[in-house]
Amino acid sequence: MSNSPSHEATTGTTDFGFRAVPRAAKKPMVRAVFESVARRYDLMNDLMSLGLHRAWKRRFIDRLAPRSGDTLLDLAGGTGDISFGWLAAGGGRAILSDINPAMLAVGRERARARGIVRGLDFLIADAEALPLPDRTVDRVTIAFGLRNCTDKEAVLAEALRVLRPGGRFFCLEFSRVQVAALVPLYDAWSFAVLPRLGRIVAHDSESYQYLAESIRTFPDQETLAAMMRKTGFARVAVESLAGGIVAIHAGWRL
Repeated sequence: MSNSPSHEATTGTTDFGFRAVPRAAKKPMVRAVFESVARRYDLMNDLMSLGLHRAWKRRFIDRLAPRSGDTLLDLAGGTGDISFGWLAAGGGRAILSDINPAMLAVGRERARARGIVRGLDFLIADAEALPLPDRTVDRVTIAFGLRNCTDKEAVLAEALRVLRPGGRFFCLEFSRVQVAALVPLYDAWSFAVLPRLGRIVAHDSESYQYLAESIRTFPDQETLAAMMRKTGFARVAVESLAGGIVAIHAGWRL
């Protein structure tokens, strides 16, 4: 169960996996996780999801309905999969943003390797306080990044602020498994296998223990949808994939 804003406000703590930590401590702790895994991030995503994250991201990009005249802001964009997919599907300018310079450096390298020299900008920024004017982009995305943010409500509010009227916000994130038979298998994979893979492949088991725990503390499908509506998003819709292991949340700024 995720911490509510009132709990965080009164205790001054937030979740870091299953641990409660001071709110000010979470960002540097998350930054350390992703600095540790940045160079192996894409390989570990393949191992963690058995390659399914690629199909989930393709579905996510389809939902964006990229158009050449639209601008994408890709929050917590890391190594660039969503921005690259947007551009390949015919979308307009993409702003690949991440708070972590190490992750964004990998994104730059991958862009150069793909020969992407136009239509892609890089921005080191905190998704909770974006250095962008109001109403400047047509799509805002965050894929597998919202659960690592300290103040999720602030991220949603910033996404709404920078969207033009008629723009849309999309979130792809691990969610609550909805198929009972999958739960024991998923738990065993998350807590028995992933930390071992992290130790073997990325030489870091603790970061992958955190990643597994962070999924369990993230709001479920309906809770996140309610948070989006409270922020001011309209026509909020949820699509669960893989039995609820992940979900796509979408909402409009009207």
